Amino acid sequence: MHHMTPLFESKQMEQTGYNLLHDPRRNKGTAFTEAERIKYKLEGLLPDCVETLKTQLLRVNEQLDHLTRNINKYIFLLQLLDYNETLFFRTIMNNPVKYMPIIYTPTVGDACIQFGHIFRRPRGMYISLKNRGNIRGILMNWPQKDVRFTVVTDGERILGLGDLGISGMGIPIGKLCLYTACAGVPPEYTLPIVLDAGTNNELLLQDPLYPGLRTSRIRGAEYNDFLDEFVDALTSVFPDICIQWEDFAGTNAIRILEHFKDKVCCFNDDIQGTASVINSGLLTACRISGLPLEEHRFLFLGAGAAAVGIAGLLTKVLMERGSTIEEAYRNIWLFDSKGVVSKNRSGLEEHKIAFANNEINCSNFADAVAAIKPTAIIGLSTIKGAFSREVIEIMSSVNQKPIIFPCSNPTSHSECTAEEAYTWSDGRAIFAAGSPFEPVTIGKQTYFPSQGNNIYIFPAMGLAIFVTKAQRVTDGMFIAALHSLSNQVTEIDVEKGLVYPPIQNIREVSAQIAVDVTKYIFEKGLAGIETPDNIDSFVKQQMYDPAY
Repeated sequence: MHHMTPLFESKQMEQTGYNLLHDPRRNKGTAFTEAERIKYKLEGLLPDCVETLKTQLLRVNEQLDHLTRNINKYIFLLQLLDYNETLFFRTIMNNPVKYMPIIYTPTVGDACIQFGHIFRRPRGMYISLKNRGNIRGILMNWPQKDVRFTVVTDGERILGLGDLGISGMGIPIGKLCLYTACAGVPPEYTLPIVLDAGTNNELLLQDPLYPGLRTSRIRGAEYNDFLDEFVDALTSVFPDICIQWEDFAGTNAIRILEHFKDKVCCFNDDIQGTASVINSGLLTACRISGLPLEEHRFLFLGAGAAAVGIAGLLTKVLMERGSTIEEAYRNIWLFDSKGVVSKNRSGLEEHKIAFANNEINCSNFADAVAAIKPTAIIGLSTIKGAFSREVIEIMSSVNQKPIIFPCSNPTSHSECTAEEAYTWSDGRAIFAAGSPFEPVTIGKQTYFPSQGNNIYIFPAMGLAIFVTKAQRVTDGMFIAALHSLSNQVTEIDVEKGLVYPPIQNIREVSAQIAVDVTKYIFEKGLAGIETPDNIDSFVKQQMYDPAY
């Protein structure tokens, strides 16, 4: 089990009595032993019975089961995190299948929309335009001095929900909880941050309960200067920090990653994490389809940061397997709001140019599927129903095992449902979605949809960076992660049509990915520490385990 740094621990130990019961990191509630109750002056402040973590867990589960709406379960869990961190993480880890959709997608989407209305207690840090010139001083207010991970958003493109301003804070909070719950990154080293650069969401600007700045978003040089000051301040206050950029608008997301990736330790999960998990699913789908990766044709619906991120990493995986870059590009197609991305289009955005083709022009997606005859369609459009019956029927007429990946989140924005994909393909689809879907039974056959969830990648990446003090985050680390994930899909899983390991095994899966990425980091000389004798045990010893 992980132990906190002595400095942090000794400072905390001073607390006794009532204050101790309000310190989420050290509070055990009814689990304080009789000796601890005397030592820390807790007598009379707790009921007489000394309970185990197991009993407390029973109570939490019972209370959660009484709540019917997921948003209320979310509020309950966040409150639990506010008063007993150990019990919160134990609850999530004991049943990840049940609780991850509540602390993250899809429920976190609702939580962000209602952020100002369900707001109870601030978590993390809020850095606003008003703080310019003093961001370093403000970051010094954070009590923990050794922060290794932050998830940062400016709230402009939250999931498929658009500009939610600082209401997007639910995402950094949720993500960092998953760093701990999935991969055991110790929670005291994490810090959620939202940058308040204004919002263009009129509903929020007029909502009396919106807690952010009531100003429209800043752009251009003013925005860049704000970001530069923030990164400079952050890396000087927390020199070992890794920044995860999250839910920035498409062109900003690509630009910010390009600008900072060689200067500081950072990555963008929407671009690189998504790319890694989807490519891992495509590799595994090849095992089910019987065709090697280089013989597939990939058509992306959507050409934003996520799509280009997946396509870019896919080219690197194909080249690793012996394809030339030209051959790789030839098998990848993008389809955006104007149709198939082609070379003869004027004013093509820079990030799309490499994937533009000069063979086919179509503005209708079903026509594009008929013309290109892809073996795989990957949806990142946030358009519900974009994979129509017609689309899936065409895919099924040109492929024995069509690969159908509607990756848009939350569920309400998914390009098709699992049921639609299996029904319209006569049960032949290899299916993975961004959000969770229940198993589908058609006749006597039950199909098990996979979820291409980034939680397979970013927590493990976080753990690998944490244990190695990696100086930079590279594409090679994400390729090592995707291979590790794909290799963990067993033959039994493949027979069921699954392209990812079961989510209930997420902690074991994450630990293995973290070990494989850690090995890669040491091999490439990217670590900030000496190589340990046994990497496997070195990684696993540092994983946080919620226990009293």
